[in-house]
Amino acid sequence: SPVSKNSLKSSLLQLECYFTWNLLKEDVDLDELEERVGHQVEFFTKSKVTIYNLLSYLCYLKNSNEEALRNVQNAEEEVKKSHPDEIPRRSLVTWGNYAWIYYHMKRYEEAQTYISKVENSCRNLSSTPQWKAQYPEIYAEEGWALLQYGRKYYGRAKACFGNALQKEPDNPEFNAGYAIAVYRLEDPYKEQSLSLEPLKRAIELDPENTFIVVLLALRLQDVNEIEEGEKYIEKAIEKTPDLPYVLRYAAKFYRRQGDIDKALGFLKKALAVTPNPSFFHHQLGLCYRSQLIQLKRDTRYPPQEQVDKLTQLCIFHFKEVMEKKTKFFYVHMDLANMYAEAKRYEEAEETFQKAFQISILNDNDKQELYYCYGNFKRFHMKNESEAIEHYAEALKIKIDSFFFNKSKDALRILLERRVRRGSREATDFGRLGLVYSLNGEKHEAIRCYEEALALHPGNEEYLSALCELRLSI
Repeated sequence: SPVSKNSLKSSLLQLECYFTWNLLKEDVDLDELEERVGHQVEFFTKSKVTIYNLLSYLCYLKNSNEEALRNVQNAEEEVKKSHPDEIPRRSLVTWGNYAWIYYHMKRYEEAQTYISKVENSCRNLSSTPQWKAQYPEIYAEEGWALLQYGRKYYGRAKACFGNALQKEPDNPEFNAGYAIAVYRLEDPYKEQSLSLEPLKRAIELDPENTFIVVLLALRLQDVNEIEEGEKYIEKAIEKTPDLPYVLRYAAKFYRRQGDIDKALGFLKKALAVTPNPSFFHHQLGLCYRSQLIQLKRDTRYPPQEQVDKLTQLCIFHFKEVMEKKTKFFYVHMDLANMYAEAKRYEEAEETFQKAFQISILNDNDKQELYYCYGNFKRFHMKNESEAIEHYAEALKIKIDSFFFNKSKDALRILLERRVRRGSREATDFGRLGLVYSLNGEKHEAIRCYEEALALHPGNEEYLSALCELRLSI
């Protein structure tokens, strides 16, 4: 009997593969991700199966099913090459992808064939229905896919690698994935580092993985163990002198050390060997920006010609990245701030507005965006009341972070100045009350809230803040 579409659907949803892992199209820039993953096929020999499977899913999202099929065939070939003794076990995700692609192509018989392959293999391989738990490499493949998909997915990636490690705590690949996830989730402004131990463990299990070695170097630099960090950078460059990722992170290390010439050397070398330049353009822009900052710091009247040249270089490189990576938050901030420095205010405003449109901003990003936009309004547009609005927005996002505190300090300066000049706005006193109370200055906070209530009697927000403060004293 012909296979029906509806009977397939429930079986398809049971499969563990890219189509059931909730990887949303709107969270990535598909062309950019496809290009980036495509280049990894050249440079990462270890997880080609994962790379081809992810490419097949991205092709499906772009409505090119034939291309999706070609990539999933490559994944299947790769399994045969790299795991000839455990083909069924290693093919579960790939076969799941096959089934879904055939289903979307309305080739239902073939879809059913692959569903049956998965089900039969699981029966033969496993005594329990919970087969995902049996095969930690399925967790790991999901983890790698989530890492590629970007920041919104890093928490889930960490959990996947954590699950895989419960079954195989000494597996080098699972440890590497876990370490990368922890590294990427970490707040670089925090004193102590959660990723140091997982990174060291991953390197212990696989000293050849120079991608992890350079991440460890950067994290050591963050916690001020700079000599130790530099040893790891040198080791990585010695082992893989042409790997673009290693060159990029080495450049970042030396740029942060202030050795801009050395950083530029690595970046120019990387641009010569990589076809995927957007990462390197960002790092080049940051190097020229560092040179600009140095020039302004070391010279009382820096030659305008040099200032203009470096500014133009920064803008050029940041724009190159932004055109490619439309959801890359940091480059939006870098470009907007650079435009502001160059007094190109309309372009700065436009770039900030584009940043507000990015659909995948997390809370830290939003705080940084409000803070930077507030600074733009305050220092460049000389509009203090708009600046106050944006700093106040940052404080509405109640996570204690670097930019939360910067916004709070900026608000305090502007609001105290307003009050000194005789403001009679209830909101000014209310916001200043909030700033004082966040700083633990309860008596000042009470005074401000009382003033706010006198100007705006019966305001619920001020009343409840006031009650809470009085009770806590």
